[in-house]
Amino acid sequence: VNFASPARPDVFVLRNLTLTICSGQTIALVGSSGSGKSTCISLLLRFYEPLSGCIAINNRSITDCNVKQLRQKIGVVSQEPILFATSIYENIRFGKENATKAEIEEAARQANAHDFIMQLPNVCIE
Repeated sequence: VNFASPARPDVFVLRNLTLTICSGQTIALVGSSGSGKSTCISLLLRFYEPLSGCIAINNRSITDCNVKQLRQKIGVVSQEPILFATSIYENIRFGKENATKAEIEEAARQANAHDFIMQLPNVCIE
């Protein structure tokens, strides 16, 4: 895949990128600022189209996929955290609306955040 930003079409952000991810695999895109990590995700989610090359899932071009359905099937953790103006409990529960208190506490533990959260003043995990 090749891609240049519409704002700077003469400067390639990605050049001859080839990436294969196996079914069920969890990956992380890691690199320095400006290396193209966010661009890869933007292309995968079809916020932009590559200048050349093809992005495919199960040998099917993503241009043949319904954009809304495609985006629902891909999980992205952005480089900027997003917190909603509500409790920590509700922010964690956002990922699973019917989560129990025990599941929310376990999620906090798995994220290595539970001890930090419990040290905050006025913390109430519902």
